[in-house]
Amino acid sequence: MKTGSCVGITLKGIGVSPGIVIGKALIIPEEGVEVPAFCHLEDSFLLHEIERFKRAVKISQEQLQRLRAKILQNKKGREHVHIIDAYIMMLYDEMLIEDTIKTIKREKVNAEWALKMVLRGIREFFDKTEDEYLRERGADIEHIGDRILRNLIGKRRDKITDIDEEVIVVAKDLAPTDTVQLSKDKVKGFVTVMGGRTSHTAIVARSMEIPAVVGLENIMTLLRNGDTVIVDGTSGTVVINPSMEVIREYEWHKKQFFSYEKSLHNYSELPAETIDGKRIRLMGNVEFLNEIGQLTDHGAEGIGLYRTEFLYLGRTDLPTEEEHLSACKKVAERVSPHPTIIRTLDLGGDKFTSNLGYEKEVNPAMGLRAIRLCMKRPDVFKTQLKGILRASVFGNIKIMFPMISGVAEFLGALKVFEEAKSELRREKKPFDPDVEVGIMIEVPSAAIVADHLAKHVAFFSIGTNDLLQYCLAIDRGNEHVDYLYEPLHPALLRTIKGVIDVANRAGIDVSVCGEMAGDPSCTMALLALGLKQLSMNALAILRVKKIVRSIRYSDMMSLGEKILEFSTTSEVESYINYEMKSRFEGVLI
Repeated sequence: MKTGSCVGITLKGIGVSPGIVIGKALIIPEEGVEVPAFCHLEDSFLLHEIERFKRAVKISQEQLQRLRAKILQNKKGREHVHIIDAYIMMLYDEMLIEDTIKTIKREKVNAEWALKMVLRGIREFFDKTEDEYLRERGADIEHIGDRILRNLIGKRRDKITDIDEEVIVVAKDLAPTDTVQLSKDKVKGFVTVMGGRTSHTAIVARSMEIPAVVGLENIMTLLRNGDTVIVDGTSGTVVINPSMEVIREYEWHKKQFFSYEKSLHNYSELPAETIDGKRIRLMGNVEFLNEIGQLTDHGAEGIGLYRTEFLYLGRTDLPTEEEHLSACKKVAERVSPHPTIIRTLDLGGDKFTSNLGYEKEVNPAMGLRAIRLCMKRPDVFKTQLKGILRASVFGNIKIMFPMISGVAEFLGALKVFEEAKSELRREKKPFDPDVEVGIMIEVPSAAIVADHLAKHVAFFSIGTNDLLQYCLAIDRGNEHVDYLYEPLHPALLRTIKGVIDVANRAGIDVSVCGEMAGDPSCTMALLALGLKQLSMNALAILRVKKIVRSIRYSDMMSLGEKILEFSTTSEVESYINYEMKSRFEGVLI
């Protein structure tokens, strides 16, 4: 053990990629870049600085193109190439590139300092949001900025690909361009100070099945190179220099986890069908193209939620119809003949870097966002709808509108949808005229008038994250009330049950696409309420499928009646846990 090392310290972070690994720590030191500041430059020098900056951008583009070619040579890594493509696109981004050039001219400073000023502004913009997804997109732009900065100064970053021994990498942060090059034979796991569940780095780690924990603020001060570390990416636990007793305990858990994971893969080719023959459709929630391969491997029957927000972020302009077409076409082609359900824009005006002319809101969660923003800006909405419609000729595409609060709002959005169709006909651009349109049930008013909405829509998709937030009047990002965030709260269960009953009577499909859908501890409850379609992240599919194939659907009906009688969340949870243990021990770890 190294002098000064901590012994037996257990830390809790965010588990972003499941699995347990025990090994030696390799610390990747944070390489700060000293940025020189030269002010009040004359115009002749400013032109030189602009040229230096453009040259550094071009070098960065060439580096990423070489990395892209290298990844394409690796059969297992090809699915991650879209991340590099996204980074290459950022190098053409007006917010980053044009703003830096403007800053050089306006502030009369050198390229390095101008870039640093722009990056600071971008970071502050994204840090203001409570939305984890948006914060991670800000981190992506910072990674690109760091690459340009290093090329300006001429300082290369140490290559993480040069690791030649089995280690657990510990770093302040890992750029996705580093993660996609990791050798799974050498890097057994990683721990970072920064990052979240929706970061590109976390997504790559999951697809490569490398255990990872992020969000450990003080990890770099507690560790030394060569320290023994336990990383539990399932629970988000990291143990520094554990005792032999703790190591033996985790070795046992590791074997159990490996055995359980191995057994789950036996279900990948099997249908999600109960013992008594009731078929349950398990679909995937997708944000990035590289997630589709994992969904397919785990036997997903389509995409129940395709998020499109990434097209709008980190830019000062708005995505074009052609960009929407390209993104949706790629997904639909990969998933066809299974359906791809595309959610239209679900952001607030305050989240755009492009100038939509809306001021910051006091309560954006209940303000101008999602379908409300789209109806305020039908031009933005129609552009997206036309792109999605044109992609419909390449696969089985369905469209759903988020945050619908009532019939009038849906009919207003449907009118814009029909206008988009009419424009495409005039422009002689092909599309499927029979694309189904549904809505997300995530506002309590929509659940209350679901019987009226069912007369107009093709399907319901229950977004349990927001529905729970609005039903219980809690802010999901507020640590002081997060104890109230209870997915098995009787109020939410009764609301979901009401929507399911309405859909069944109307003869339309209904699914759940919130976090509950992928939580094995909630699977029985959702099936008991009458759901036959769930959409979740790729890693949850096999666990949920195992539960589905271990039960009788007929038994779930009596279970549903029982859980609706309880008055508290703890009563529901205790009953569900008892049923899980008594029916199929070992399904959950």
